[in-house]
Amino acid sequence: MTTDTLRDARGAGVIDPAAVRLRITEMFVSLQGEAAQVGWPTAFVRLTGCPLRCRWCDSEYAFEGGEALMLATILDWVGRAGVRHVCVTGGEPLAQPGCLPLLEGLCDAGFSVSLETSGAMEIAGVDPRVAIVMDWKAPASQEAARNRPENIPRLKAGDQLKFVLAGREDFDWARAELERLGLAPEVEVLFSPVYDELEPRALADWIIAERLPVRFQVQLHKLLWGDQPGR
Repeated sequence: MTTDTLRDARGAGVIDPAAVRLRITEMFVSLQGEAAQVGWPTAFVRLTGCPLRCRWCDSEYAFEGGEALMLATILDWVGRAGVRHVCVTGGEPLAQPGCLPLLEGLCDAGFSVSLETSGAMEIAGVDPRVAIVMDWKAPASQEAARNRPENIPRLKAGDQLKFVLAGREDFDWARAELERLGLAPEVEVLFSPVYDELEPRALADWIIAERLPVRFQVQLHKLLWGDQPGR
């Protein structure tokens, strides 16, 4: 890091980086499997814990446990990982107050940083250098009521809003949401099928038929390694 102090979890005042601890489920290097950074060798820092319980969650193993690590230890590991791109994910990373100092420290160290978060968490304090990939929960996830509309105008150029869809009802809902939300044109929209539930070809056909201005994606890491953790 290049600073001696960092913002606290509310974005107000400063804290000593040496005092920041985070609970980490795993840290590993793999290919980024989704969003605009797809395909890049990436250092993943998976934080433990999540207040949501999406029906199709593929990282339930990150809900509990993990290891408490000092911020400096995490930054040191990322520095030795040998890649330029870093993804902070979970669980729900913003559920831990130390996530904001972690993001800031990674940006200060010169990495290209992305954050995978849900629409249920406040994003106002996230360092503006971070590319936010925000998951806007569809009805079939059983967590759509947790989406926070106040997050939408806070998305900026380089950020992405992701819809993970389980079927045609989710697709129709997402199409209506795009009209309702009034996203800034510089925010990219991603549509992705729930793994092993919605046939990717079906979603692709719907997008083409409706001429939706969205980016279709599948999870590259799932195609390569299935549900194997740490990949």
